[in-house]
Amino acid sequence: MRQMLASLVLTVMVFTFVLLLGNALKQILPLLVNRQMSLGVVAEAAALLIPFAWIFALPMGMLTATLLVFGRFSADQELTAVRASGISLLSLVSPVLLLSLALCALSALFNLELGPRCRVAYDSILFNLRLELSGVQLPEGRFIKDFPGYIFYVGENRRGDLRDVMAWVIENETNVVTTVRAARGRLEVDAPTKSITLYLYDGKVVDFRNGQMMPGAFAELPVRLDPKPRRTTLRPKLSNMTATQLWDELHEWEARLSAPEPGRHVSAEELRARRRELGRVRGDPTTPIRFQIHQQMAFSFACFGFTLVGIPLAIRMHRRETNVGIGIALILVTIYYGFIVLGQTFDKQPEYSPHLIVWLPNFIFQAVGAVLLWRANRGI
Repeated sequence: MRQMLASLVLTVMVFTFVLLLGNALKQILPLLVNRQMSLGVVAEAAALLIPFAWIFALPMGMLTATLLVFGRFSADQELTAVRASGISLLSLVSPVLLLSLALCALSALFNLELGPRCRVAYDSILFNLRLELSGVQLPEGRFIKDFPGYIFYVGENRRGDLRDVMAWVIENETNVVTTVRAARGRLEVDAPTKSITLYLYDGKVVDFRNGQMMPGAFAELPVRLDPKPRRTTLRPKLSNMTATQLWDELHEWEARLSAPEPGRHVSAEELRARRRELGRVRGDPTTPIRFQIHQQMAFSFACFGFTLVGIPLAIRMHRRETNVGIGIALILVTIYYGFIVLGQTFDKQPEYSPHLIVWLPNFIFQAVGAVLLWRANRGI
């Protein structure tokens, strides 16, 4: 345990530094060089990134520490001495497994609460520094509820060139009466007339009027917006929301999509038909939210799966070199994150159940690790 804790602290510090360095070089240092950010603000921004970095550094550090410690343990023939003393491998590794479960609880705290909150605070610092008072922004990757009567979602914003734009027209602040999805879009601001127009191109639209669903398509659709948006603070992306915020967002969307028209009773079958039509046109808006909820919870168990795989794998490697342990750790982390990336690819396609894909690496790593550990305990 002393070796594990010492190695864990060291590896977590190294991975935290690497993750912070990547963000600093990309976002913070240019602002510091251009004298747009003081040294104190840089320190504050870096401190806010640490809890977010620990979301990834804790599992990666635990896996690397396990490979290093048990690789040396096997290479120095200590495993042979332990077995000769009548101590089983399972008894020996039980404290390490308990440590990994404790890290799962700590990871859950950073995944579900601290990490997203600190990331939002960090983004707010950069947002306030870069905010252009003369322009209106449609940030990507989040639901934008700043304009009365509308909700927008922009997949990508390439310096004003909008891609994969979704829009919902809201009536009585709760009911969705029109759903629009466009492949492209652009925002046009006319300062002299104080008008804002969002132009959507190559899209589909579904109207819910008088109990009927009327689908259609368009080549160009101008949407005039209120020139005084209700924005007061930067709304976080879905990936930066806490677990509580994600559940509130999910319940809000479910209530909005299921709300009947005023004065009209809608049957359960009609509600299901509406959801199917929405899914056919542009996907269920609750799917990305469910994906983020499950991703946060699933990734909290990464430490346990990494430890189960790392112990028998390190014993079989029979190597004490640090570079070998780090290399294998990076390979395993790449495999694990491959499933996360796969789920993100389908986070807008509910038919593929992306919120369940993120649980697959946990099940695979834990099952494979349990089998390998059982075989190592029996000397197979």
